[in-house]
Amino acid sequence: MLPVVAGRDIAHPDSPVLRIDPNPREVPVELSPNVQRLRPSATIAVSTLAKRLRAEGRDIIDLSAGEPDFPTPEWISDAAVAGIRDGRTGYTPAPGLPELREAVARDLERRAASPWELEAEGVVVTSGAKQALFNACFTLFGPGDEVLVATPYWTSYPQIVGLARAEPVFVSGAEERGFRLTPADLDAAVTEHTRGLIICSPSNPTGAVYSRDELAAVVGWARERGIWLISDEIYRWIVFGADGTDGGEDVSGAPGLMDLPPDQVGPHVVIDGVSKCFAMTGWRIGYAVTAPELAGKLAAMQSHTTSNAATPSQLAALEALTRGDRARQAIGEMVTAFRRRRDLVVARLRERLPHLSFVEPQGAFYLFVRVDAEFDDAVTDSQGWCSRVLEDTGVALVPGVAFGDDRYVRLSYATSDELLEEAVRRLAEER
Repeated sequence: MLPVVAGRDIAHPDSPVLRIDPNPREVPVELSPNVQRLRPSATIAVSTLAKRLRAEGRDIIDLSAGEPDFPTPEWISDAAVAGIRDGRTGYTPAPGLPELREAVARDLERRAASPWELEAEGVVVTSGAKQALFNACFTLFGPGDEVLVATPYWTSYPQIVGLARAEPVFVSGAEERGFRLTPADLDAAVTEHTRGLIICSPSNPTGAVYSRDELAAVVGWARERGIWLISDEIYRWIVFGADGTDGGEDVSGAPGLMDLPPDQVGPHVVIDGVSKCFAMTGWRIGYAVTAPELAGKLAAMQSHTTSNAATPSQLAALEALTRGDRARQAIGEMVTAFRRRRDLVVARLRERLPHLSFVEPQGAFYLFVRVDAEFDDAVTDSQGWCSRVLEDTGVALVPGVAFGDDRYVRLSYATSDELLEEAVRRLAEER
């Protein structure tokens, strides 16, 4: 195909015209430094491969998914449909519907263990929590900045930091503590260039949950140094209490920044959304909650990228956040199922694969399993281990290298009890 080149009409010099270049030349692709280190999402890559193998007729059990396997509650979907029928399909303000921003602020206040007074102007509604993270990193960090990233990390954190032209610095807590960070861990990694810290609790990929005291120690460390703390709390309501209660019944969920007194929290951005707790991943609604001054900058940047999140999706999120009784029931039912599945997988792994250790998950819907005991001359890393397992057993898992620890793999138990039973059976018997 001949390339199209721009030209000018002599009779109308201000009017651009298109001409075909009769002597096309190969032009080398030179990528911007912004994306030269960018890597595709490993979790999406594995899920895509599993789907392709299934389409080819292979019997695949996909345990790589990062989303609940439940449908969005019908009453939430109905609100979006009603909005569409009422003609609410136009643009909204870039930071979101005013009533949704207000609902987010009131919902966080209602569930917080400390008396926060949040302003709706501090809420920016985004196209998924991933965009909220990108907005925050791109606005706060730049060349020469270092951002501490708690490891194991969600696969997009370092990529997003890199897109901001900042440098991710990985810091890990003790394995026996579920990798949760302490101030001592952070002291070993901080430098004069450190400007941010990203944590996630409950954690993707480990399922570890910071206690309130552990969180307070990390928050205090960041506040004392004036370091921006980005707290990803997207899994906050999917938590399994040590006393046997589930997050759906305990309105406080896992400890989050809003459970600490406001004067103990320094510069921060809370990342949350409706995708996980309401099974609304495809609706793409997340939000950032921060000081109104920073929120204004986040909204300004978003106005030049995607503008507002989809209006019908915002109406669905508004319904989810303002129907308290129904919301608690929906979350409670889903978390009860996740807890049962967690217990099932933990029991079966201990019974059938006792040589594989794992982080005891307290929330989310993942199990982070250490598999380096099975490495050999042919399989020397988590990618090779997952490839062999997928080929031999038809079970799809995500290699731990995607999360910063090549000794591990991630297993999602966001699927049926029957498939989980079969998956562990295959892992134990068919290799």
